[in-house]
Amino acid sequence: MRAALYLRVSTDQQTTDRQERELREVAARTGWEIVQVYRDHGVSGASAKRPAFDALCKDAARRRFDVVMAWSVDRLGRSLQGLVAFLSDLHALRVDLFLHQQGIDTTTPAGKAMFQMMAVFAEFERAMISERVKSGLNTARAKGKKLGRPRVSKVTEEAIARDLSSPYGSVRALAAKHHVSVGTVQRIKHQA
Repeated sequence: MRAALYLRVSTDQQTTDRQERELREVAARTGWEIVQVYRDHGVSGASAKRPAFDALCKDAARRRFDVVMAWSVDRLGRSLQGLVAFLSDLHALRVDLFLHQQGIDTTTPAGKAMFQMMAVFAEFERAMISERVKSGLNTARAKGKKLGRPRVSKVTEEAIARDLSSPYGSVRALAAKHHVSVGTVQRIKHQA
């Protein structure tokens, strides 16, 4: 099994040596081949810019390894939402996860069950967000709020319709001339 190590420390005074040593020992015991080490040094888990973590995610999508090994769940991130999204992505890519401190290993049946439970919670969270958005839109409509892009004025529509009959106006040129989208010009063209 091909393994990738993800190591992270929050300050420049810390090192990733201990994390790497312990994960290498586990890999040696389990017979996993370490194919890549991703190291974010002096980067907070809450930071939006984690270059090594971003590279890890891209390489997971490219199936460059079969399992991600991290020393602890807090090395992967600080926000629950971000962590659940990452775990959901790994699950969808069929990449396993090993967390040394928490004893989570999704290559085992118990670990797979944990992974599936996390996927269920991620789906539940997405459904809850969707319901809140729909509820908010319905509330706005009930209060008389007009949703969507504002309509183009009748005067502008008439000017576009006149220009459509002239031989010099392409759809794109007319959209630029009247400061509207190409779709608006096409809608008016089809209505004529």
